[in-house]
Amino acid sequence: MVKTSSAPAKAILVGEHAVVHGQPAIALPLSQLRACVEARESSQPLRVSSSYAGRPPFYWCKEDFQSTDPIKQVIALTARYFALASLQGELIIRSDIPVAGGLGSGAAVSAALARGLARLLNQEIPRDVLNSIVFEVEQLHHGAPSGIDNTVIVYEKPVYYVKDGPSDFIGISRAFTLVVADTGVSAPTRATVADVRAQLEQQPGRTYAIFEQIGALVERSRSAIESGDYRQLGRLMTRNHALLQALDVSSALLDRLVAAALRSGACGAKLSGGGRGGNMIALARPESAASVQDELRRAGAKRVFVSSVGGESIAQ
Repeated sequence: MVKTSSAPAKAILVGEHAVVHGQPAIALPLSQLRACVEARESSQPLRVSSSYAGRPPFYWCKEDFQSTDPIKQVIALTARYFALASLQGELIIRSDIPVAGGLGSGAAVSAALARGLARLLNQEIPRDVLNSIVFEVEQLHHGAPSGIDNTVIVYEKPVYYVKDGPSDFIGISRAFTLVVADTGVSAPTRATVADVRAQLEQQPGRTYAIFEQIGALVERSRSAIESGDYRQLGRLMTRNHALLQALDVSSALLDRLVAAALRSGACGAKLSGGGRGGNMIALARPESAASVQDELRRAGAKRVFVSSVGGESIAQ
């Protein structure tokens, strides 16, 4: 019998980078794009295979409790939660989420994998426990993550997030449409987070001022979402992109894609995630989403997809 578990991609709507330094941010699950894990029972030692990141299959063993490999650490932390020293069966990881693209691929795979192992054991893993496990593994991916990726992915709900504060899930008054464009350029978040931290050390006054402007527009963005004022939300997203340019985390291709989205009728557009590659997002009216997609492809996007935000979670 095959048991399947999954977790969604995510997009930072507004607030990236500033959120690492205490400002709020808003993140959204992209439920149409997912990491999945198939769990199969067997009497053999646990075998893990993956199409994710092109890694070869391996058999998990007790020595892997000490591993710093992210996938092995997810298994170790989950096994430790269930107080197990050995494991049997098979886990197969599949993911449609681009790696190092700003869409939370690492956190989504971690969440799906922990859920898959729990299902293999005929157990349930509480979301607060899962969130802690994924956050611990995120530190291997990103060094000093804010915690926003694991939270939005584990709970699969739009979240207003402040580092070290309680998660506050956002009510969406009416669904809206995001067009997501993948640059095809791998850009690990760890590097851009470190560069922004260096800017903060070298130019604290200027950098803090940018963080505070980002935090203020996040507050206004939350109000726009809750009231359904998506024209205002689009303007705030575009302003956020300009502030991220000031932090030097954009790129010529990201800027070109943002300009193309706005030219084709998007309400707003910005890079999403660490920047310098990865993805950008555009807020579009449903009737204009197709033209925004086409324009983004012409401007150089490697992959473009549409996600509707709002409605019930489908976390598994």
